[in-house]
Amino acid sequence: MTRAPGELLVAEIFGPTLQGEGPSAGRLAVFVRLSGCNLCCSWCDTPYTWDNARFDLRAERRRVSATEVAEHVVGLAASLVVITGGEPLVQADALAPLVLACRRAGRDVEVETNGTIAPSTALTRVGVRWNVSPKLANAGIPRERRIRSEALRAFVASGSAVFKFVVTAPSDLDEIAALERDLGLTPIWVMPEGQGSDQIVLLMRQLADEVIAHGWNLTGRLHVLLWEAERGR
Repeated sequence: MTRAPGELLVAEIFGPTLQGEGPSAGRLAVFVRLSGCNLCCSWCDTPYTWDNARFDLRAERRRVSATEVAEHVVGLAASLVVITGGEPLVQADALAPLVLACRRAGRDVEVETNGTIAPSTALTRVGVRWNVSPKLANAGIPRERRIRSEALRAFVASGSAVFKFVVTAPSDLDEIAALERDLGLTPIWVMPEGQGSDQIVLLMRQLADEVIAHGWNLTGRLHVLLWEAERGR
């Protein structure tokens, strides 16, 4: 499905709910989930935003003007707006009106991104916080597709990015340490992969001591702990 200038391909808008991950975990939030992604992670928990082999994407997405999305979002009682996907920056050209309207209405805005597309200076200037989640080898994607050094360095230079890594086992931490060393990524948040609360808690316990030893931060997936894999929570 193509989109006209100023339109966004939207998978879903939901909330108020709670931000489940990263430094804003627990905050009351509204989510704008955009459709489309430039990666295809093996453990992706939102394949309905990009996987046309398993989902009818024509039924899973709709074209909505950025202005309409903004009007809906700022009408909801939450001080934080999280723009996620999929990969939001594949639609970067249409994000500015949405973000500007949210910021003018006094909302904080976070954009969840995989870090393969450099951040927009315009969006950074209006106060977007970038939650950057570079994909590790556990995503099943060749390194040259999932790690774009120039884009990641641009996020570091923005001064408004945090780096959140999805981990499937403690052995993944060595890969994070190498990226931290080579690209200067900071601050770092480590997050267990999983769509069930038991899996999340078990892996957090396995990771905690090593994460502390590295001087990093550990985040759970609060929405999974509360609602398991329920969509739209």
